Parts: sequence; C-alpha cells; structure tokens
Amino acid sequence: MDIYNLVSFSGIFILLGIAWILSADRKNMNWRVIFWGIGLQMAIALFIFVIPAGKNFFIIVNEIVVKVLDSASAGTKFVFGPLALPPGQVNDSGEKSVGFILAFQSFPTIIFFSALIAILYFCGIMQRIIKAFAYIFTKLMKISGAESLVVASNIFVGIESTLTVKPYLSRMTRSEVCTILTAGMATIASSVLALYVLSLQSVFPTIAGHLVSASLLSAPAALVMSKILLPEGEKPETLGVQVNPFYEREKSLFEAIINGANSGVKMIVGIAALLIAVLGLVALVDLVLWALGAKINPLLGIEGQWSLKAICGYLFYPITLILGVPPSDAGVVSKIIGERLIVTEVVSYKDLATALEQKLLQHERSAVITTYALCGFAHFASMAIFVGGICALAPAKARNIGSVAIRALIAATLACLLTACVAGTFFRESSILLE
Repeated sequence: MDIYNLVSFSGIFILLGIAWILSADRKNMNWRVIFWGIGLQMAIALFIFVIPAGKNFFIIVNEIVVKVLDSASAGTKFVFGPLALPPGQVNDSGEKSVGFILAFQSFPTIIFFSALIAILYFCGIMQRIIKAFAYIFTKLMKISGAESLVVASNIFVGIESTLTVKPYLSRMTRSEVCTILTAGMATIASSVLALYVLSLQSVFPTIAGHLVSASLLSAPAALVMSKILLPEGEKPETLGVQVNPFYEREKSLFEAIINGANSGVKMIVGIAALLIAVLGLVALVDLVLWALGAKINPLLGIEGQWSLKAICGYLFYPITLILGVPPSDAGVVSKIIGERLIVTEVVSYKDLATALEQKLLQHERSAVITTYALCGFAHFASMAIFVGGICALAPAKARNIGSVAIRALIAATLACLLTACVAGTFFRESSILLE
C-alpha cells in the first residue's frame, strides 16, 4: 500500500463527513446502512483488485462484454457500412474506417442492449437477479423492500427501474424517493455501458470490466449517501419486506425484442438531443465567459481563458486530490470529473479517452479512479429526466420533489466519488491496469 492508497482510504471518511454536514437530520443516522454499505463496497473492491480469483473473474466479465459488443456491431456494420467501423479497422469488402463517429459506432449498440435486457426480463432471468440483490440490501441494511428493489434494478437498467415499484411509488416517503433518485443518478444503465466501452476500449482495453464493477460498487454507495443526506423520518410501507418487481410481460419473445429495440431508439434520440442542446448552451456560456475574462484578466493580472470546464476544474480540484489522484494528474482529472455535472458523463468519458490518447495522465491509477468517479448519471439533465419519470408515474409526488431532487443529485455525486475512493484504496500496480 502506497501513500495514494491511504489518501483514497481517508477520502472515504472525508466524503462521509461532507454528506453528514449537508444532512437534513444529523441526529438521525441509520448506522446499519452506513456500515453495511461501506462494508459491501470494500468486500467487492477487495475481491476485484486484490484476490486472484476476483482478478480472473474480472477478466472473464470484461471479455464477455467485449464479445457481446462484437455481436452488437454486426447489425450496425450491415446498416451503416464503413461508418460503423472503429478507427483503424477494415471490413470484408476492403472499406476502411472513416474514424470514430459517436452516432454510427456507439449509439446503435444501445438498441442491441435494450433488446437484450428485454429478452432477459421476458425470460424471468433479470427479475431473479434483481430480487437477489434487493434481498441482500433489505436484510442487511433494514431499509424498505421497495427502495432496495429500485437500487438493485439500477445496477442493470436506468430510468425504467422506477417501474419495478410502480404500485408503491405514490405512498413512498421522502427518504425513499431520495434513494430512488440517488440510485438512478449514481449508477449507469447496461444499455449505455456499451457507449462508454466503445469510446475508451482502444486506449483502455479493460474498461468494460471496470464499468461493471463500478456499477456494483455504486449501488451500496447510493444507499449510504442518500440515507445520510435525507435520513428516514417516517415508517415506510415495505420496511424490511421483500417486494416482487412489477413487470408487464409481453405476449411473445418477439414482441419483447421489438419493444426493447424501440426503447433503445427512444434512448438514443434522447441522448442525442440532450448532447446537442447542452453542448450548444455550454458553448454559448463559454463565449460569454471568454468575453468577460478578456476584459477582467488584464485588470487582475492573470492569464488563461474562462470557461465552464475551467471553473468546474477549480471547484473539483480539492475533491480530486481526496480521491487519491496524484497532483501531477489532478488538474486534468478535476476538469473531466467536474464537467460531468453539466455536460453529462458521455462527454466526460470521451474527454478521458482523449486524455489517455494524448498521454496527459502520468499515472494509471488516475485513469482507473476517473473511470469509477464518472460511472453514474449524476448531472442536472439526468436529474430532470428521473424527476419527470417519477412524477409521470406518481403525480402526487410532484408537489415537494424539488428539494428532494437537489439532495439526491448531491448524494449521487458523492456516491460516485465514494466509489472512486474505494477503487483507489485497493488499486495496486499488480491490479488490472490499462492493458
């Protein structure tokens, strides 16, 4: 264990302290959630990074995801031809790749994964896996079965996880709603996991395995942070009770595939629209900031251009050091982690890939920690999407959900950072690295 492992370990308690300071009720802590949540994270990270069997399992998971992605690309290459080829590849007809194009190489895999998840739901496999994770959370942490079910669902799916507790949603407490929102924003959906893998695989071959382990680590982290920021002050209807996931089963497997594929298309349209709108608005704000900086910098005697990314980098710089990122890399990493809050994790992962391509990071642990810190939908756009989903299913919750949503966004951000600290604590030079 070196100094940076100790820094990451200390960062766990610093982040917990920040969450406690921001808590709505500092005297009402569910210590069982905190202890078991951190304990589960530590156990998973120890298995993945230190124990030989865990490393082998990690490699197998990474290879499985990559093989599945290769299968997903078959349809993409047939439809889009050379536009679907990753950089440097040549197809059977001798056509060369035209370079990386997000819309043609990464987005279509979302359709495939959405259809695959729909098949797993139709066959009853996904429900059994989710119930197993939910059972662990409910029994160990003494929380409600409904919120456990949503947290477990978010390890594998996104906004649709809220549907699993649709019959209970309108009667949930504020703390339960906060947990649902936090879990949604602190994790990623399996359907978009492929998007990040394809963005980073050429420079980070084991990225798939790291993203899967990050999803597992972030689930208990979401429970910990949500229950600290908004502790349970009421008695949930399903407290300590095992709840079965609500699922409207399709009439046939083919119908499940069609509905899953259509859901993937909707997700792609939503992501594309979000990126176009947000990045355009950010560029507009940066233009204003650049103009202000051009006038104010000479008066203050400072250099450099003003931008949202630069501002986020300054704000997240101390937190990046807490995660265990070496100071030589902290400047680059803080901008990547900080910008996620505004421009989404899709852009942040792309910037991480660029940083690795240009060899801007001197330490491999920096890339690994950044990967875990970014593994979640913790940004303003996602908060609006998840709040809209809950309000659509339970309109009565719309009245007071605003303050809960802000706390959930903070909790989700801290949960992702907590996951990065746990990964940084167990990272070794002998761990799974970039190759």
